[in-house]
Amino acid sequence: MKFISWNVNGLRACAGKGFADVFNALDADFFCLQETKIQEGQLDLSFPGYQSYWNYAEKKGYSGTAIYTRHTPLSVTYGMGIEQHDHEGRIVTLEMPDFYLVTVYTPNSQDELRRLDYRMVWEDDFRKFLGGLAQQKPVIVCGDMNVAHEEIDIKNPKTNRRNAGFTDEEREKMTLLLESGFTDTFRYFYPTLTDVYSWWSYRFHAREKNTGWRIDYFLTSKALDGNLAGAKIHTDIFGSDHCPVELTLNV
Repeated sequence: MKFISWNVNGLRACAGKGFADVFNALDADFFCLQETKIQEGQLDLSFPGYQSYWNYAEKKGYSGTAIYTRHTPLSVTYGMGIEQHDHEGRIVTLEMPDFYLVTVYTPNSQDELRRLDYRMVWEDDFRKFLGGLAQQKPVIVCGDMNVAHEEIDIKNPKTNRRNAGFTDEEREKMTLLLESGFTDTFRYFYPTLTDVYSWWSYRFHAREKNTGWRIDYFLTSKALDGNLAGAKIHTDIFGSDHCPVELTLNV
């Protein structure tokens, strides 16, 4: 079974840059999107054989997540069920017979870390949310988690130490999440691989120079370790400032 996750940084813009071709070429069972930046009815983008589920932010042109699936879910939920967190369209959860699939667009701590305090609350609540699901069946969580976990996950760790996405606080929350029972699937297969990233700034020719960050993930419940079949980061695919990431799983 193949899973894809992609922060498209505006689906309407990405649709004009070959999104449909990428979607069809990757041929996934589940195709998860973050930062769709659309409202209901703004874009009719359907694919034969797929159902889709959308969580729109209340604020126009902001955030938003979606999942396309070839497999009919048992149930679908949106958000965490916590009022404070559920206005920005950041989570879609599909309950499947053998697992939960969660796609997430984690809040950015922003310039001067204006939103770091909120981010810390979000992180604790999201970890509890995933933990609740994991008590029922294994969890696959993917998306733009807005943190480069280790120095190996970022081109310039020293100069980014106090920048959003590479603060000690954010990295520690990722450590806690993994320690709560999750596997970083890319590092499971490539524990020491360097210079492979999933996001590059649009400034300073960052993608040309591969000055990037690995902030897009597939994390899976430890119970699924024996089912992991492969992980990829599609650095050759353009259309966004992020590239798609992939997980293959024997289910």
